[in-house]
Amino acid sequence: MKVKYPIILFIIIAFNCSQNKRTIKGETIFQRELNAKFKDATQSPLKKKDRKNFTGLDFFNLDSSFVVKATLKRTPNSKWFKMKTTTERLSEERVYGILHFNLKGKTYQLNLYQGKDLLYKKGFENYLFLPFLDETNGLETYGGGRYIDAKIPESDVFVIDFNKAYNPYCAYNEKYSCPIVPKANYLTTRIEAGVKNFNAKQD
Repeated sequence: MKVKYPIILFIIIAFNCSQNKRTIKGETIFQRELNAKFKDATQSPLKKKDRKNFTGLDFFNLDSSFVVKATLKRTPNSKWFKMKTTTERLSEERVYGILHFNLKGKTYQLNLYQGKDLLYKKGFENYLFLPFLDETNGLETYGGGRYIDAKIPESDVFVIDFNKAYNPYCAYNEKYSCPIVPKANYLTTRIEAGVKNFNAKQD
């Protein structure tokens, strides 16, 4: 009979732990991976108090109409410039190319940027940066705009998936230094896709 008590105690502890462990939300791989990263204390930009009850970011419903094929016009002779950030830091960037695309019957363009520092960082040599502003900023989405990660494509066809748009880290924690989206990348339309504004009051 004495042997059973440690077993019962272990079962109770395991049950309580499983009850306290919150399931990471997400409809897509991108959403689940992003939510898992935000829950992980070693990677999360969230403040400790916000991470405590975090179960997932708020996303727009997945919408295939916000996945568009763009034509990439490369700009190999573009000069490096100092992109402003939310702190005194300046990020050295250049316009890698200009994306031309149609979205819901209208034509738009966005500058695609390449960071100088990442050219020499292993694993990021092909990294490109697509920041943008749109008419949801300050309403459903973060006022400072959002970002999309990208890689140098082999062809001049470039797929923009706005469902993968995410907030800069400074939207969650002021200690981060985030590039400020250039005015050239303002879209005069509502991009109802990707991550929404962060609400620190999680259930």
